[in-house]
Amino acid sequence: MSSGPLSRRSLLAGLVSGAGITVLGGTSAQAASRPDGLRPRVLIATNEPWGTYHTAPLLPQARRQGWDVVQLVPDRSQIKPDDPVPVVTPEEVSRADLLVVTGAGDWPADCAARLRLLPLVASSLAYQLPREAPRAEEFRDRLRAITASSPAEAKVFDDYLGTRRAISVVGTPQTDALPRHRPEAGTVLVLTSVTKSGQTGGSAPGTELLLATAERLAAAGRHILVGLHPREDRSLWERYEISTVPSVQAAARAEVAVGIPGTVFPVVAAVGVPLVGCTDPALQIPGYLLSVCSHTITTPDGAVNAVETAGPVSREVLYEAVGPVGGSARRLLKVWRKAGIRAHAA
Repeated sequence: MSSGPLSRRSLLAGLVSGAGITVLGGTSAQAASRPDGLRPRVLIATNEPWGTYHTAPLLPQARRQGWDVVQLVPDRSQIKPDDPVPVVTPEEVSRADLLVVTGAGDWPADCAARLRLLPLVASSLAYQLPREAPRAEEFRDRLRAITASSPAEAKVFDDYLGTRRAISVVGTPQTDALPRHRPEAGTVLVLTSVTKSGQTGGSAPGTELLLATAERLAAAGRHILVGLHPREDRSLWERYEISTVPSVQAAARAEVAVGIPGTVFPVVAAVGVPLVGCTDPALQIPGYLLSVCSHTITTPDGAVNAVETAGPVSREVLYEAVGPVGGSARRLLKVWRKAGIRAHAA
């Protein structure tokens, strides 16, 4: 298999066999028109109420199409002044055309209940577990469309929502501007998770293992480049180089990436970077996130060997996990437009 960047950008084509999963083509989406001439407005509610980093990759395409994409937040207490994602509280909503929920946690379910007159879509922008969420039944009958990044994610999202419906596979917007892989000799990208839970969202076990793994690799002469999760404690990693660009962009420099498997793993794999997953017994990880790992380790003892022998995954495994590469935000907005962008007041 060729692992060069051009071959990985050729993953757009094809239909995935399997009941209820449709892969959308890459045809250009036109800006939606409203009879009143106002810009279409989409509200997004995520399981992490203040987690605007899930919405940020959608903004460039939304601007090109003349849309306003706005995240619903309980308040502005966790929003930084320079955050590029526009936010609004439910009390401040004066008009909207569509509500998008990215999960069935308390915040999206509460927003769906409050804004019950809006057309509703569910779009997976971060990984979920393949079991029905307790509050999914409150709004799933209202859903006009469901999207997921990849065939594997679609199957998990279907179980999570308990819908047994067709799901449009659109790819992930983070792949719309993949960097060219130019690895620097000896550089390992460490992909962190979140050490402590907070109002913005929960944590994932495994940080101790990842810290110990980084130490072993540094002692073996590897240069450690850290891709921080937006909510991770920076002070834990300051002994190493912390990337000043997002993890997907930082991956261009890495020979191998090591981390706690999460949503970014398939995207980093799409750059062409081999992955090693650090898995803690307390972690619950969907199989497709593990599938892009060349190796998984449960102790730091095997870290050096795992990094030395890691290789990129096959094109078939990558497509199943990441979906079509490039044009993903355009395909996603196309589904949203068909589902309910029209003159509408919340």
